[in-house]
Amino acid sequence: MPAPLLSSAFRPFYLLGALYAVLLTVAWLGAYLGAWDVPSVGTPLRLWHGHEMLFGFAAAIVTGIVLTALPSWAGTEEIRGKRLALLVILWLAGRLAFWAAPWLPPLASALVDLLLFPAAFLMLAPQLARASNRLYLLLLPILLALTAANGVYHAGILAAHTHLAGLGLRGALYAIIVLYVLKGGVLTPIFTGNALRETGRGQQAPFNVELEMLAAGVVLLLAALDLAGARPLWIGLAALACAIVHAARAARWQGWRLHDVPLVFVMHLGFAWLIFAFALKAAAELAGLVPEAAWVHAFTVGSLGLMMLGLMTRVSLRHTGRPLVVPASMKLAYGMMFAAALLRLAATVHGLGDWAIVLAAVLWGLTFLVYFTVFGAMLVRPSLPRAGGVD
Repeated sequence: MPAPLLSSAFRPFYLLGALYAVLLTVAWLGAYLGAWDVPSVGTPLRLWHGHEMLFGFAAAIVTGIVLTALPSWAGTEEIRGKRLALLVILWLAGRLAFWAAPWLPPLASALVDLLLFPAAFLMLAPQLARASNRLYLLLLPILLALTAANGVYHAGILAAHTHLAGLGLRGALYAIIVLYVLKGGVLTPIFTGNALRETGRGQQAPFNVELEMLAAGVVLLLAALDLAGARPLWIGLAALACAIVHAARAARWQGWRLHDVPLVFVMHLGFAWLIFAFALKAAAELAGLVPEAAWVHAFTVGSLGLMMLGLMTRVSLRHTGRPLVVPASMKLAYGMMFAAALLRLAATVHGLGDWAIVLAAVLWGLTFLVYFTVFGAMLVRPSLPRAGGVD
């Protein structure tokens, strides 16, 4: 039997992801305030920061979420032991290579950093090909898209072409949004339906195939138009369509009925921020009412941050055999993440100054420090006995 830390993907990847979030916060804040430089080989700080937020921190958490969920939801074999150790080593190697880039041959850092998602693809492809639900095969092109986006980023850096590098980061952002829409759009209504029944407040909304396909389709359309550099009018209309479709989708789930069930309500808050992000994208493209960066912060801090914290809490509790009761400190972390998103958005839209940006970053980093403090010991110890069930 593998050691507890390698018995399930959420354990090492949540642990490392939370620690890396704190490290990135400190490193970026120091560089932003001029206290030190990050090892970036002339890369602008915003690109350095964007890469490690997506391909460092987010890659760890997303990998942990997906690999832990697949055995329960798709019936695949759990990746654990030596295979899981290999993925963890590849993630760590990518981080070490990225930070050591100034002292490595130009291509070495890029090649090492590109290994994680192809390795995950090779492990998952045979399993997903045998899964009875063919929809899980959609994960494979998302992994390829993340690999390609990372490759574009590194190509841009090697060529000193910052626009190309930024385009790679934008591609990765859209790949994560598509995964968020697909996976979050399954988990959120199911967990909501369970909670509605348990509290006697209603039933789960019936699955609407046409709406689900439309929800994914409009995001893919927005991504294609934005990455291709289409006219702002078309990008803005696609973003507006995303906001409308996803608002209709989320409204069917009746999340407001569970405002007192934090483990579920935090997921609905994540979707609310996603809808808001699409609306901000539309406002930026159609009328220039807000800076274009506003929608990125609304998604990455508000939507992705809250959904990650919610799922990390649920998985860490359930898969270590503990009851699904959110610790008070994690409720505080949810509030801090929400506040961080509001503050970062306000700083972007209203130009509040460095103090607001710094405070938002501190709040964001503290949420993952709280998670590590609460769950770190659980992740490295054997699970308690628990009842079966799907999570």
